[in-house]
Amino acid sequence: MAGAARAREEIRRFLDIGAVQVAELDLDGDQGVLRPGPGSPPVTHGEVFVLVRRHGRPVGTLLGRVPEGADPRIVLEARARVECADAQTGAPGEPPYASVVVATRERAGQLARALDSLLAQDHPRCEIVVVDNAPATSGTRDLVERKYAERVRYVREPVPGLAAAHNAGLEAVRGEVVAFTDDDVIADPRWLTELTAPFAADPGLGCCTGLILPARLTTPAQVLLESHGGFAKGFTPRTYDPARPPVDEPLFPFTAGRFGSGANMAFCTAVLRAVGGFDPATGAGTAARGGDDLYGFVRVLAEGHRLHYTPYALVWHHHRETWRDLETQAYGYGAGLTAYLTAVLVNRPALLPAFLARLPRGLAHARALTAVRTADGGTGGGGAPGDHNARTHPWPRRLSRLQRRGMVYGPVGYLKARRALRAAVEGAG
Repeated sequence: MAGAARAREEIRRFLDIGAVQVAELDLDGDQGVLRPGPGSPPVTHGEVFVLVRRHGRPVGTLLGRVPEGADPRIVLEARARVECADAQTGAPGEPPYASVVVATRERAGQLARALDSLLAQDHPRCEIVVVDNAPATSGTRDLVERKYAERVRYVREPVPGLAAAHNAGLEAVRGEVVAFTDDDVIADPRWLTELTAPFAADPGLGCCTGLILPARLTTPAQVLLESHGGFAKGFTPRTYDPARPPVDEPLFPFTAGRFGSGANMAFCTAVLRAVGGFDPATGAGTAARGGDDLYGFVRVLAEGHRLHYTPYALVWHHHRETWRDLETQAYGYGAGLTAYLTAVLVNRPALLPAFLARLPRGLAHARALTAVRTADGGTGGGGAPGDHNARTHPWPRRLSRLQRRGMVYGPVGYLKARRALRAAVEGAG
């Protein structure tokens, strides 16, 4: 009975979470420029999630409240100039020829929005490849052929799963660097340039990841997820070098979720091909539920290549909208985490000693990762300067439990996905 009462209280608190506006504030010049976020209405009074920019580059976020009758720009700019006063930005170098791969399945409406943003990139030399994953209809092909004609290439991948789709895209691309994003994002016009320029500056770079922010915060699920950090990795550029393991990352490289996410990542094409791409038994659309991006990060690092995170490469992500979506996401993240670890050890057994040496700390990390987080970030959260990560809503226990269950299931899911993949290949043969 106590558990049922607690669950009802969690749902009640969840439903009480109000919407938050999304906006951008550029601090160039004596007077800042405030704009609504992508697809958002003009800012009014109430809570506002603000991306702060200098010289067009993201330098921080803040969560502010605009009193009724006040000028939103004046209120938010006053805070931003204090909280982001020390932010410094440079300019990206010349980016290499790049390819963008977008995997999709039966979401033509969302895909069109993403493609429109990709076609508006300021990158001087790029191509876009859409991979239609195990399509049930001709909707995606029709959209690409009708609306985007010569500007977007279409590839069909019959084997279901995000990793299989990404591998099909990897095989098809021509660029020196291959970037991956999702069909539910809006890419900032500078995204591809910022994400790929680091490869020209560092010949030893194998992977680069970027910043992911919420496109809208209109439902309780979206606000709850973002109030606990969302997909953001902060506003400090960082390079991970396997030759110099970071002292603050004792589990390196097995905490790959710290490096970035699949909605905003790029690889040196030759490097990713050399490690065999992504494990097709991982990722959304398989029994493994996820982990394909994390697998790619670790495989590249394990071969001695560096990984760079840049906050200047921004995509706006449409977070999932309902409580049920959050339940599915929590379980899937847990499953994907241990599925990718299983995949890494199956495909790269030489990493087993390093993994076992880190296992005790890894178990402690897993417990912390799935702990019930309090409204003030009681598990030791909190963002870097310029981050908005004030945790104003408690994290539901049910979501933590679901993530733990997913972690237990992950290795089983991966093995199931391998069997299903083998059957699919044999059936196609």
